[in-house]
Amino acid sequence: MFFFMNTSELIVKKRDGGSLSPEEISHLIEGYVNGSIPDYQMAAFLMAVYFKGMTDEETLALTEEMIKSGDVLDLSAIEGIKADKHSTGGVGDKTSLVICPMLSALGIKMPKMSGRGLGHTGGTIDKLESFSGLKTDIDGDSFIKQANDVGFVIAGQTAKLVPADKKLYALRDVTATVDIMPLIVSSIMSKKLASGADIIVLDVKTGSGAFMKKQEDAFELARQMVRLGQNAGRKTVAVVSDMDEPLGYAVGNALEVKEAIEVLNGQGEEGLRKLCLMLGSCAVLEAGLAKTEAEALQMLEETIDNGSALAKLAQFVKAQGGDEKAVYDPSLLPKAAIVQKLFSPFEGYVQKLDADGIGRACIGLGAGRQTKDSVIDLSVGVVLHKKLGDYVEKNECLAEIHASSEEKAEQGKKQVLDCFGFSEKRPEGRDIIKGIVK
Repeated sequence: MFFFMNTSELIVKKRDGGSLSPEEISHLIEGYVNGSIPDYQMAAFLMAVYFKGMTDEETLALTEEMIKSGDVLDLSAIEGIKADKHSTGGVGDKTSLVICPMLSALGIKMPKMSGRGLGHTGGTIDKLESFSGLKTDIDGDSFIKQANDVGFVIAGQTAKLVPADKKLYALRDVTATVDIMPLIVSSIMSKKLASGADIIVLDVKTGSGAFMKKQEDAFELARQMVRLGQNAGRKTVAVVSDMDEPLGYAVGNALEVKEAIEVLNGQGEEGLRKLCLMLGSCAVLEAGLAKTEAEALQMLEETIDNGSALAKLAQFVKAQGGDEKAVYDPSLLPKAAIVQKLFSPFEGYVQKLDADGIGRACIGLGAGRQTKDSVIDLSVGVVLHKKLGDYVEKNECLAEIHASSEEKAEQGKKQVLDCFGFSEKRPEGRDIIKGIVK
């Protein structure tokens, strides 16, 4: 039997703190996507949710409706266990370039859909294009075949995947309703669930360079996403990680690719390596390949020590049309015309290193997009020489600025210097891993 639903009444119901049924949420999302519900009514509903929140049942129903608005990837033809990893975003985040090769070297398939970046640097797709010739526009059959043959594949997100999220996010962006926990959860998880993986590993950032500035908010987001993923029948785990300073030393597309290769060669910055191993171990444990975290970490470290993870990256790059020689010789990656060192006018311990400020400096250098149509420069960015807790002598190098011109390099040096704060006393040590939510 058909029941007519009045959109205004549903707005009032949520405004007054009521819970909506799956059918009522379906009416709202379906109507908004097909245009029968106008922006002004959906904006009113979003504001009601902002103040009254949503139950777990409502959030799951919302997520399921968003998934149904478009295509759902059928990964049944991919053999074995399939995992996916998602980061809530940060400065210098190149973890996918390390984790996917490690896990695929252990037999866990990584069929991944990624996006381009809008902000301080490009997204995973942009970073990968640092490999000359590499293509991320992959048809469905090739996507499945590469996942089976290579063990991982990374393709650009199709517009047909969760179109409701794209339309809803654009409205949230202009109505001051972006930071609503259930809508953040459903936005992220709808795309992850539609992507079809058996295991979802989430990297939830917290700190000055993260969307979630407060640690308690990051843990709440992690709990809600894990709960929703598990309620939807997927093995889901989250790692809450520090983003009070950039991840690793490099910020900038080709520079980050180079640093990811360093990690796969057994080098790289300690915090970056530790986070990649922890995220990877979560997938290994959920896949049942190890019984303890220590065992999982050892398995992942062996893929680095024996070179199998690096070989997987080279195999992946070649399969997607890129020049795999750059995996073994990173000097073949794009290089900036100008490289200038930033020398410290101060001495002392690094007490502050503003991740968000480093990100803004990279936008100024051209490493990120300010609008969707911006063209990014894959070669530019910042390579840090000092991080939180390090002691700096006067006139010692703090960072290298990779730029397209002397003028941009000078401006970048000023911006990066402003991101540093110094003290006579060494600050307390900090762990990049804040906690794990299962």
